[in-house]
Amino acid sequence: MEEEKSRYSDQELAEFKEIILAKMDKAKADLELIKSAYMNDLNNGTDDTSPTFKAFEEGSEAMSKEANSQLAIRQEKFIRDLKNALFRVENKTYGFCKITGKLIDKERLKIVPHATMSIEAKNMQM
Repeated sequence: MEEEKSRYSDQELAEFKEIILAKMDKAKADLELIKSAYMNDLNNGTDDTSPTFKAFEEGSEAMSKEANSQLAIRQEKFIRDLKNALFRVENKTYGFCKITGKLIDKERLKIVPHATMSIEAKNMQM
């Protein structure tokens, strides 16, 4: 029977760090796009259009701002989660399930590098 690992090796942690940093760069770029779209929404005037269209446009604009705001909030949380994962890599506590205490599957962490729970723990919550 294979002995259960107590933690990921330094080499594996370095691999995870690269994955996290790449995802963080992309997430920050995406956040900038969301923010610039939001700023463009603020600058799109409808002064030269008919009153009916203007009312429709303003309603649509409010929904768009709300959607962009929600996207920005989710993106900021994702970036924060990635930073926390990076911190766990640095102090070599990365990859442990906060529920079971066991190592989270390596393939799961490659896909969701900020995961703090194993699939087993996630399924227990349902």
